[in-house]
Amino acid sequence: MATVDSRDNLLGISWVDSAWIPILNPGNVLDYFSERSNPFYDRTCNNEVVKMQRLSLEHLHNMTGLEYILLHAQEPILYIIRKQHRYSPTQVTPLADYYIIAGVVYQAPDLGSVINSRMLTAIHAVQSAFDEAMSYCRYHPSKGYWWHFKDQDERAQIWRQACASGASEERSRANNRDHQTGRKRLHKELSAELKHQSPP
Repeated sequence: MATVDSRDNLLGISWVDSAWIPILNPGNVLDYFSERSNPFYDRTCNNEVVKMQRLSLEHLHNMTGLEYILLHAQEPILYIIRKQHRYSPTQVTPLADYYIIAGVVYQAPDLGSVINSRMLTAIHAVQSAFDEAMSYCRYHPSKGYWWHFKDQDERAQIWRQACASGASEERSRANNRDHQTGRKRLHKELSAELKHQSPP
């Protein structure tokens, strides 16, 4: 059994006792959760007092202090257990929620942890974009600042090849037009000469 001191570390671990999984139900899920090897369970809670005195869980309402209750059950796959501090039979303060899926126990993250995680993810994405943008920035005292993208040279080479290819095609078309024009002119001259040489 690993002991976990930091509350934040509990968000990254899980616990399971496979021997309980086939018989897990709403009637014994709190007994399952109170196993000594479960790092989420605090043995100083009122549930331990009730268990040692062999009382029913109804007596928790008449006690004050830390307790665990079954908040929600969706048999046979999902159970939600709440850790709370009871001040009176009608006044409690929730401290943490735990969900059991297929016998595996996890601690549900609190709102602060969720917001913190989302903010860190967003900041990391913005920082990565900023770092990549800065990698394209260049500076020279005589030129100042400019952008130099990684594929800029490749695109320039493709552009030059396309221009050269276009110029070659244009020259080829021009040569073809000149050739056709020359053939027509030669044909016309030969026709005129033959007509001039033919007997009357």
